[in-house]
Amino acid sequence: MDEEYGVIEEKQAQPKFPVRSLLRVHHQGTSLIVSGNAFGPNWFKDNVAEMNGSFCYPKTREVISFREPTTSESISAIAYQFTQIAKPEILDPRWFQAGRVLRTGEGVWANLPRDAQGNLITDEQTLKTYLQNVAPIKVGIGNVYIVPNREGLRDFGYAEYGSFEWGVQESVTFANGGLARIFEHTEGTATNLLGISSKENYKRGVDVCNFDKVKGIILRVVGLSSGRGMGRGKLCIDGGWGGGGGWGDGSDGGGGYAVGVLSRSAEGTL
Repeated sequence: MDEEYGVIEEKQAQPKFPVRSLLRVHHQGTSLIVSGNAFGPNWFKDNVAEMNGSFCYPKTREVISFREPTTSESISAIAYQFTQIAKPEILDPRWFQAGRVLRTGEGVWANLPRDAQGNLITDEQTLKTYLQNVAPIKVGIGNVYIVPNREGLRDFGYAEYGSFEWGVQESVTFANGGLARIFEHTEGTATNLLGISSKENYKRGVDVCNFDKVKGIILRVVGLSSGRGMGRGKLCIDGGWGGGGGWGDGSDGGGGYAVGVLSRSAEGTL
């Protein structure tokens, strides 16, 4: 058989799993690796199910996977080059699913812990036990609790209703309120949200809606979006609606995007 002469090229094997890029961002004094392109648009439960699957990192074809983010991790992810990436690609056309919150008659809980079976803990009396020995931070006429991270707790916090304002407000007012603080898991000003909601990005401020007092408990996915229609020019922070339909039972959040946090390390690949 005659040999084929010419340049010998290495044939790149097809990846075993879908290719997913990675992005390193600054988060709480260290770095965090997230999916370079967001999951969606879909229901939140479906975005989470997808990110839990297997993917290949494009540089090495190493198998990687992702986990559901906390609100703080989500906000750190979109804060990176916000005006070049997240704003035009996600918040302007769609809803960004930042993470889970529990609305109650007294306040809002963010990033709930899970029980031994992996179920979200939604019982208020149980949740309040996690606040023991956590110093309350007085904000407005309410308290904010930022619970230190430890095994089984990641970015868990609680804001009483008096600690934040509803409706349209200035960026600084929102970023210093209890809601923004538990979203970013910070005792002080929520600096990422302050930058995201600045007048350079949203001339008409921030519109906080669907975070009013409720009877009983309501589990939701908090959505962020650039306002459209009557809300144009505002950053919408929504605790119960998005993507053309209700956020459902907290597992949903239709028509939105979510980021995944790298859970299976691709060491040396980024």
